[in-house]
Amino acid sequence: MLQLRPNCECCGKDLPPGATDAVMCSFECTYCRSCAETRLHGRCPNCGGELVRRPIRPEDKLSKYPASTERVFHPERCQQAAAGIRHG
Repeated sequence: MLQLRPNCECCGKDLPPGATDAVMCSFECTYCRSCAETRLHGRCPNCGGELVRRPIRPEDKLSKYPASTERVFHPERCQQAAAGIRHG
């Protein structure tokens, strides 16, 4: 099951479970659409994978299957991605 992480790893913006501007890679690294498009150019700075729209978990499923509350924040990786350095 997807973690549905609560924030953008680049800028820290809150991305609640129903956020329509959340994107993620296949390893569940999570970003806001703005950072994904302008800073990361559609690629995860951690694995180089494609960033796609994160699905929205139906509201009635969130009580049994809640979104993650663990915030992941690595702005330095986003800065390095802009310079062409990739982690993984």
